Amino acid sequence: MKAGAAGAPVDAASWWRWSAFFLSCAAFFLSFFHRVCTGAIAADLQQEFGIGAAALGTLGATYFYVYGLTQIPLGVLIDTIGPRIILVAGLGVAGIGSLAYGMAQSFGAAAAARGLIGFGVSGVFVCMLKLHANWFSEQRFATAVGVSNVSGIMGALAGTAPLAWLVTQLSWRHVFSAIGVFSIVLAAAIAMLVRDAPGRAQSRVAPGQWRRALKSVLLNKATWPPFWLTFSMSGAFMTFVSLWAVPYLVHAHGMRQIEAGVFPAITLVAFAFSVSFVGWWSDRVRARRSITIASSIVFFASGLLWLLIPSGNTAGFVCAAILFGLAGPGFTLAWSVAKEVNPPQCAGMAIAVVNIGGFAASGILQPLVGWVVDHGAGSGDAYRAGIGVIVAWTLIAVIGATRLTETRCRNVWTPGGGPRG
Repeated sequence: MKAGAAGAPVDAASWWRWSAFFLSCAAFFLSFFHRVCTGAIAADLQQEFGIGAAALGTLGATYFYVYGLTQIPLGVLIDTIGPRIILVAGLGVAGIGSLAYGMAQSFGAAAAARGLIGFGVSGVFVCMLKLHANWFSEQRFATAVGVSNVSGIMGALAGTAPLAWLVTQLSWRHVFSAIGVFSIVLAAAIAMLVRDAPGRAQSRVAPGQWRRALKSVLLNKATWPPFWLTFSMSGAFMTFVSLWAVPYLVHAHGMRQIEAGVFPAITLVAFAFSVSFVGWWSDRVRARRSITIASSIVFFASGLLWLLIPSGNTAGFVCAAILFGLAGPGFTLAWSVAKEVNPPQCAGMAIAVVNIGGFAASGILQPLVGWVVDHGAGSGDAYRAGIGVIVAWTLIAVIGATRLTETRCRNVWTPGGGPRG
């Protein structure tokens, strides 16, 4: 039996690697489902709790508020005590939150439960990427991230048209109660079947050094262009797909809710197809910056299409949905860059800082669009104005992409405190 670099048998190391990969992907599936599910049950929630568009936007954004606020503390914990413990605890909390969401009898209770869900799954993505960093080589990291993102997109797909159909057959309350039970079962599986790193290999920050490590990440100028990339592209993508795409198509273009739910689903399918290719291609050609610049420009252009296509032009909306999804994955390279411009043991903190961007933007954009819609009395023009805000937001990504450090798919951090050329 051969031994791996860390002294662990190759076949055993491979088993633990893929166990960590697939179970963390399952957790990411759940996390992404919760991000986008509000749009598919928007009408049910508004009727159930008697709320308007602004309140609906706030309910959807509650997840993102909590998620964004917890990223840095969780990044520190992941880098000091390891991702496995954080995943197990987080999924347990998310399971309880999902059960509470299914039983909520008021808007306040639903918002609190959704916040609990957001808190529980807030460490899933960074844990998954930390596990990837520990179990895969640098030259395969973006590929692993791209492939694992497909599981998230599958979760998002489940939270669009399939969920919209399912709640016509079952109560949305029953759906979320079942998801709560599944979350707890998955937490138990991860506790038993996942290890943080191969053998005795560790990539952790000493508990007494986390403040210095976090400071080095925050003061590293190369950390921030990836942040602005996710702030713009990820925030706009999630705001549109997870909440406002369906209401926009219903109110501005006269579609039925189930029909409208097909278009964000198409976007997510295109995203799933593109995201694994983007990571693989970036690793293959050893380039990060040029790919993100091109995708950010196309992403902005595809956003404009949503506003310019006239009602009734189904083929046009299909094209816009596909292009929006194909261009979207450019922001996923921001996490690779963040890891590669900071010390390897600080990967969790660096990814967490950059990851805040998308959730901070979603927390701002979702209620902001709702406010614009309510200010326009919910008219079709008001919905167009709201989507216009999202499209304008994507311009930030073009600027952020041009400022990225080109790492050539290797860690370029130096002990002097920043990236080498």
